[in-house]
Amino acid sequence: MLEFIDKFKSPYYATDFFVSVVLLGLFAFFLICLMRRKFVIISTLITYICYIVSRFFNLQSVMYLSLAFMIASAVIFVMTNDSEYRYYILNNVRSRKKRMKDTTLSKEELYKMIAETTKSLSRTKTGAIMTFEKTTNLNDIIKNGTILNAPVCQELLMTIFYPGTRLHDGAVVIRDNTILAASVYYTPTTRALTGKYGSRHRAAFGISEISDSVTIVVSEETGRISLAYKGRLESCTYDSFLNDFVELMNDNEE
Repeated sequence: MLEFIDKFKSPYYATDFFVSVVLLGLFAFFLICLMRRKFVIISTLITYICYIVSRFFNLQSVMYLSLAFMIASAVIFVMTNDSEYRYYILNNVRSRKKRMKDTTLSKEELYKMIAETTKSLSRTKTGAIMTFEKTTNLNDIIKNGTILNAPVCQELLMTIFYPGTRLHDGAVVIRDNTILAASVYYTPTTRALTGKYGSRHRAAFGISEISDSVTIVVSEETGRISLAYKGRLESCTYDSFLNDFVELMNDNEE
């Protein structure tokens, strides 16, 4: 220890030590600025200059550090110039921000998203059934489906109900901003219904008889949109859907 302190008193070792510390700080800085190419280039040039100077003055620690940093910076520079790598990093950042945004949707934003999704399903005549939980807990019912616990988004809902996918049969159950489960099957109503109704409509009617949830049904034959709530099943138009849906979701809310 004393020997190290005596060496440190020498201007040679002191210079070697302090320049090494500066280089470590510099290297840490351009690692933080990984995605900014200009910082990597500038740091690499400075490191190269330090290497030349260290060779001239025989500062061994600085020389070895500079050489290691130049190799590392070359690898980082290649990575930051690789389009696929940059796309992967930036895309993951954007996806994370989007997921965070999706999970904090206001009621108004959620309802508008559901309206757009329902209209898209109707236009393409994609059969769908979406149930929105209110005060009646549906945990026992969703056990027969596939648990998702995913943020509500239009792309995911369209994918779930796309014909041929594993989850397109059955219902999607939504609580607030979360898709709890997909491919959930309800006990259909035994009540005689006037008119032509398929299995989705009977299932929607059935869940409305035992809960206060609101269920949207899209017919795969006609694209017709229906709303099931408290033992009632009523059709609605494109123009009236959002208002009708919001009214049922807000029913009995204080």
